[in-house]
Amino acid sequence: MTAKKILLDLLKKDSLSFKGKDNLFYFVSKTYSLPLEDVKKAYSILENDGQIFELDKKHIVTVPSKEYVRGTFMGNSKGFGFCHLPDLDKEDIFISASACGGAIDGDKVIVKILSASEDGIDGKVMKIYSPIKVLSGVVVKIGKTFFVEPDNNHMPFKVKLTGGLKYEENDRVVVQVAHGAVVTGRVIEVLGKSDDIKACELAIIRDHGLYEVFPDKVVGEAKKLSQEVLLSQKQGRVNLTDEVIFTIDGEDAKDLDDAVSIKKTEGGYILGVHIADVGEYVKYDTELDKEAWTRGTSVYFPTSVLPMLPKELSNGICSLNENVERLTLTCEMTLDEEGNVKAHKIYESVIKSKARLNYTNVYKVLCGQEADEKTESVKEELLLMGALAKRIEENNKKMGSLDFEIPEVQFVFDENGMAVGFEKRDRNDAHRLIEDFMVLANKTVAKEFCDRGIPFLYRIHEAPRKEKALAVLDYLKGLNIKTPKLPNNITPSFYQDLIKLCEDKPYTETVNKVILRSMQKAKYFNECRGHFGLALQYYCHFTSPIRRYPDLTIHRIIKECLKKGELTWQRKEELDEFTFEAGEQSSLTEKNADKAEREVDDLWKAYLMKDSVGELFEGVVSSVTNFGIFVELDNTVEGLIRIEDLPDDGFLLFEKQLKLKGNRLTFAVGDRLEVKLVSANIYTRKIDFTFERFLKN
Repeated sequence: MTAKKILLDLLKKDSLSFKGKDNLFYFVSKTYSLPLEDVKKAYSILENDGQIFELDKKHIVTVPSKEYVRGTFMGNSKGFGFCHLPDLDKEDIFISASACGGAIDGDKVIVKILSASEDGIDGKVMKIYSPIKVLSGVVVKIGKTFFVEPDNNHMPFKVKLTGGLKYEENDRVVVQVAHGAVVTGRVIEVLGKSDDIKACELAIIRDHGLYEVFPDKVVGEAKKLSQEVLLSQKQGRVNLTDEVIFTIDGEDAKDLDDAVSIKKTEGGYILGVHIADVGEYVKYDTELDKEAWTRGTSVYFPTSVLPMLPKELSNGICSLNENVERLTLTCEMTLDEEGNVKAHKIYESVIKSKARLNYTNVYKVLCGQEADEKTESVKEELLLMGALAKRIEENNKKMGSLDFEIPEVQFVFDENGMAVGFEKRDRNDAHRLIEDFMVLANKTVAKEFCDRGIPFLYRIHEAPRKEKALAVLDYLKGLNIKTPKLPNNITPSFYQDLIKLCEDKPYTETVNKVILRSMQKAKYFNECRGHFGLALQYYCHFTSPIRRYPDLTIHRIIKECLKKGELTWQRKEELDEFTFEAGEQSSLTEKNADKAEREVDDLWKAYLMKDSVGELFEGVVSSVTNFGIFVELDNTVEGLIRIEDLPDDGFLLFEKQLKLKGNRLTFAVGDRLEVKLVSANIYTRKIDFTFERFLKN
């Protein structure tokens, strides 16, 4: 049992009380024969992570407990706030202005629950265990004093500047925050002027704690790595360098972490999914590993990528570049003619990619068109893959796998890096082929390690909550769609049937979004709880270790098991604890990255729309609220029509039916409208419309 687990188990027992931390440390060290420094280190980690809280010198409690919870403080411009809990099933806790304890938006806090009723839960901030370190904003001058007006409008104050880098009024800057009775800050980065779009983009990135540059120690470790596979690293690996193996990615991709191969057999296929062996280079608890843990994921913006690992790995020795040897972990699957996995092997390998293919040319081959010479050279393999992918897709649909086909935005930039347009991103059979093969490998790996009872990190997606599913049925009934009865056990097949009810209708895309929003968010967890959206009992993320920490985590576990065979019970306990913590951390970093990506997309959309103020557009009502309706244009831009700007009054919100009803007019999700653009603000990233008229769906 690890020191952290021992401490948590002891402190959860209300009957135990220790006169000071030192007594606790010596008790644990002596009773469980653990080094005193290990116990102190474990306590410090738990305290910094908000898992324990020292009430006074004699009492220490674990968090969460009956009275205490931990979460993220969400501020409000009026001074009060809420504590948002990691558990999505729990409602936010209201924190009055007098109970905020100096917390500001984004701080990680421990909250004491004061009261709970049907009206909600009230609490008080007891400790800020992880304060935000930086924020962005614009320098303003009041009298002779300089302040920063935060970009985050949830902060009801200006930050008094106390020094740092040289700055001027109207500069957009990043400040290092010092909490106190008055929040102060030192300028650590000047991004540009307040109206510079690139400075606005960088400000969003900084507000999410994201950076392009790696710390010197991390860069130093990366630069020491050989950019060629060493002879010693090949020992014990399966040599696949003569096999026909290739990568399929987007034209601009630089981190190529998956390659594929296929052979036809008498009874079916042998499909190889070969994944960059990042775990060979990023060892546990090194500077590279600590940075990868902190970042959690690569983050993709319209103009740049912030990689999880330095370019020496992400674009270099770990990228499966063409015609060079690379170390990989291979999941080799034997499938029958129907695309069912009958056997599999997971092993360390060495490959040499024969071709770096892109989706465009692969799609041409799959459609029977002529592609470039490189793609044509593996035409036979691609056609085999296309046939197998179709069978896998059919199997997935039979199981109830959900495919919403909701388009994503793709920006078009000029040579100066300025957005000049945007369009819906294509997704064709070449994309689906790779997705199908990666999902199959993820499923196969997850099943093996779950069956073997080895601690692992899974990608789980739990079934929708009943009230959410009922709301979907109410919405469909409002569209005059005859719906089935909600079953006691909500299955993927039930949701698949709902999607089929609306296929090839004008409102198909809108309905798909309504259904998607009713589902829970996928996350990482160390228990195999299945993936609802994919209709899979077993699922993990194995195929992208260059850009996702969960994949790197399980790669190292797989490699350890390949080398050692069976693990000791003590090692299993250590891995169980680590995979739980890695799941929590990875889910948080993924959520942060997703939010940053959305906000940057919204910034560029506002930038591109600002010259079209006064123009008319067609769109669909995407959501309704008690303050207005949101409309999404055909180009994926979403904006608000405020309730006071609607040509009616007496509006009531009917949440279950997703409708806003007035005395004469009713606006429902899925209604097609003509709207006029009245504002596009790059500072707030908000777009406002006015209603012109209803259009036929």
